[in-house]
Amino acid sequence: MTKCLTKVLLTAVILTTSLAVHKSRGQGSAGQDLPLTIRKCSDFRITGDGSSEQWRKTGWVNLTHQGSDFIDYETKVKVLYSETGIYFLFDCEDEKLTTTLRGDNLNLWEEDVVEVFLWTSEDFPVYFEYELSPMNYELPIIVPNYRGKFLGWLPWKYEGDKKVVHATSVRGGEKAGGAKVEGWMAEFFIPYRLLEPLPEVPPGPGTLWRANMYRIDYDRGASHFSWKSTKGTFHDYNRFGTFIFE
Repeated sequence: MTKCLTKVLLTAVILTTSLAVHKSRGQGSAGQDLPLTIRKCSDFRITGDGSSEQWRKTGWVNLTHQGSDFIDYETKVKVLYSETGIYFLFDCEDEKLTTTLRGDNLNLWEEDVVEVFLWTSEDFPVYFEYELSPMNYELPIIVPNYRGKFLGWLPWKYEGDKKVVHATSVRGGEKAGGAKVEGWMAEFFIPYRLLEPLPEVPPGPGTLWRANMYRIDYDRGASHFSWKSTKGTFHDYNRFGTFIFE
């Protein structure tokens, strides 16, 4: 009982401190800086359909449409972390898979895609970006961003336990470019080994990372969805949200 109470009090102190820090920055609109608690899990197998029991440990986070090109598609994400890396599960309502690219490290953002940005320390304006298409092609890059001037660099020796483990699945249709569907899912695991050049890696209880999660859909032009709204570009890192690790 005492151990549980201590854990609750520690979490409350961490969240209160985090909110105070973000309030002092004065960034974002109401709710923009509310931290997302990332729960800890045991490592599990990536299947592309979110079937692992580990995903029951956390709830869905909704992405909201940003911009005037409104399209009413539900997009939601789950996030977990383990001793070895961080897990993401995207669930994207859709009607058509707009995807023709057949290879990794291409301009995936020009077609249907989900994206994650992880900025592990505000003292270091470099973050990790990961993109995954419905056809399971990926783009992992480190992005130096100096006052809005940014460029992506591919990881060196991207192999073995440094590689992102990823898979996708489709419901209500065929997994093919142009197919009529009801939705698709993207599931991936980013190992800390890949993020090692960045500060505050691996995270521990109470660690804060700035982050954002996105989706782009092309059923009716480019429709953009985000966890925390940005201005002009998804690389508006000053408007990223905050992950707080449990």
